[in-house]
Amino acid sequence: MTRVSMLLLVATVVSALWLVHSHYESRRMFMGLEAARKEAKRIEVDHDRLEVERRAQATPLRVEQIARQQLNMRTASPAITQYVNAQGAATGAASLPAAGAQP
Repeated sequence: MTRVSMLLLVATVVSALWLVHSHYESRRMFMGLEAARKEAKRIEVDHDRLEVERRAQATPLRVEQIARQQLNMRTASPAITQYVNAQGAATGAASLPAAGAQP
């Protein structure tokens, strides 16, 4: 009877230790999941903020302002517009000397 009691006691202790270990692993995995969810939420908020910034940077008014200031561009008007027809472009390209040729 003592042998059976000792065997049952050892089985109970091993079972209790396994139960404690499985609860610990469960809590550890849950904390990892919560940390991943928190990081995903932070990344989503950051992505939304960057989208708003990108839209603000790409407004037509801002693009025109940068084109005027940094690239020294101006709006096209009939006074500065040059029209090229197909015949003029073909003969103009043929009359130009080659890049390395001497005249």
